[in-house]
Amino acid sequence: MPDEAVLSRSRLVRLIANGAVTRQGVALIDQKARVAEGDMIEIAIGAPEVSHMLPEQIALDVVYEDEHLIVINKPAGMVVHPAPGTPSGTLVNALLHHCGDNLSGVGGEKRPGIVHRIDKDTTGLLVAAKSDAAHQGLAAQFEAHSVERRYLALVHGCPDAADPRLRGLRGVRFDEGNILRITTQLARHKTDRQRQAVLFQGGRHAITRARVIEAFGSPAACALVECQLETGRTHQIRVHMAYVGHGLVGDQTYGGRRKLSARALGPAARLAAEQFPRQALHAAVLGFVHPLGGATLRFEAPIPGDMAALLGAMRG
Repeated sequence: MPDEAVLSRSRLVRLIANGAVTRQGVALIDQKARVAEGDMIEIAIGAPEVSHMLPEQIALDVVYEDEHLIVINKPAGMVVHPAPGTPSGTLVNALLHHCGDNLSGVGGEKRPGIVHRIDKDTTGLLVAAKSDAAHQGLAAQFEAHSVERRYLALVHGCPDAADPRLRGLRGVRFDEGNILRITTQLARHKTDRQRQAVLFQGGRHAITRARVIEAFGSPAACALVECQLETGRTHQIRVHMAYVGHGLVGDQTYGGRRKLSARALGPAARLAAEQFPRQALHAAVLGFVHPLGGATLRFEAPIPGDMAALLGAMRG
């Protein structure tokens, strides 16, 4: 296929399966079919189909936009992609309305191309493609782990290289600058399908780096950490920080509701943490190379109001 057609391998597989690829007018539905010199192969792509997902007029915080892609600062409570439990009110529904006809046939449908996601109750930066070429270019960068993604999280306790418990934990080490590095496999939990679990055989490779920015309490009962993703697996930061005993404040799924010390923090800070309604996690930095223009783009999103108020309570 010519490069300008920007057809992904998965898209070509679907075209073959749907009978859109023919040889001398006869459909080729076997992906392993041999071709010979002189064969005339035709691929009927057709116009993009209208997506089954409906556009909805939902306000978006647009950080950057051009004809190929859009960067959004997602609020807490918004699901990225429609699913059986949330068929509407998602970021994709909002993008379909916002972009209107300025969408290409990503995957054969006229819709935004979601190349990565952040959890419903996580805030911050996310990029979506508006063209097939942008989708493939962004997806390749995510697959190569070359995208810069930095998150801010408020965690229980304070990771420290001097902690012997962390020193003896499998998959954990401290790099220069007291940066905690967690390397494991991650897979869906065997009994709780809503959770991910740490493994060392099977699953998908995952690496998280965490750096303490600020500690709260005496002794430290909480810490603001910057987490840098080398890989981007489902719930990666949340499950990794819980694995090392520093789960996120407010994270009901991974045990972030444990009691904090009022003596160390003070009663106001403790109450603010206990009442925080979501995991304290914010996608603060997103950087990548523009898939068509080649320019390096880097965006930062300020800490949202609820998390800023929580940090203010911690500082007293």
